[in-house]
Amino acid sequence: MDLPQESVGVVRKPPLGQIVLYSGCCCGKMERGFAPMPVGQFKSIWKAENLNRTIQLTVSGCLRPCEMANVALLLTPDALEWVGRLHGQGLYDGLIDWAPRCHAAQALLQPPDVLRL
Repeated sequence: MDLPQESVGVVRKPPLGQIVLYSGCCCGKMERGFAPMPVGQFKSIWKAENLNRTIQLTVSGCLRPCEMANVALLLTPDALEWVGRLHGQGLYDGLIDWAPRCHAAQALLQPPDVLRL
């Protein structure tokens, strides 16, 4: 049965970008020898600072590449960038600091240099 389409009357501006953190078979699994991923820290900061409308945070199950465990994906209108082998709070802090700066500027800023290999 086809239902008629109706507008819900909500116009929402899409986020400027998105960070996808992977948490699955390898990423963040210390019992398998991989560095922890501070997913909880990301979630609490995004919620406290209402960042999802600027830089959306998504936590996803495993999508590979397992050989680069602790993977994040940065999505922007112009690029899709995989970052792997994340370890150490400094790398995560780079992502965590980047999103509020984008939010404050209401613009997509250059991703943190700490992620450049």
